[in-house]
Amino acid sequence: MISTTSFPERIELSGEGLVLRDWTEADLAAMPELFDHPDIAYWTPIVSPFDEAAARTRLDRDRQLRAEGTTILLAITVDGGAPLGEVMLRRTPEGPELGYAVGPAHRGQGLAARAVRVMAAYAFEQLGAEKVILELEAENAASVAVATKAGFRLLDVPLIRGEEKGRPYALQTWGLNRP
Repeated sequence: MISTTSFPERIELSGEGLVLRDWTEADLAAMPELFDHPDIAYWTPIVSPFDEAAARTRLDRDRQLRAEGTTILLAITVDGGAPLGEVMLRRTPEGPELGYAVGPAHRGQGLAARAVRVMAAYAFEQLGAEKVILELEAENAASVAVATKAGFRLLDVPLIRGEEKGRPYALQTWGLNRP
């Protein structure tokens, strides 16, 4: 059974050489550098172009979703300082779903896979989840590599089809069971 209690007002998770922390007002200026990129615009639902106004909207929405108990968005850092990307946990009927985005200047360091493992541990330990999922497009080789490195396995379930930003997508579901 997955916990449906509210998320804590503040969250900081550490592990795998990372500190996942709440986004703050001080991060607003750094967010466009992380999220205003063609790869992020193409593969994620994050708005594009992503400017400081979009950053403000995202921070406000993050706080609203946290208060509703549905979603956590945390900055990926190595020391609790400058954000390098983001990891998300969203409660869904299928179980906690994770997502991530790493700024272009910070890719190739294993940040996403490590952040996903830390967030998955939170879902198992604090929310009582038996499984966490990722939903990815098969053509997104970088995300498939993250899923594999983080220990996820492709599940034999139907593709999730839809349209985002005017383009069709088909998402595979990957799962990681409680250790």
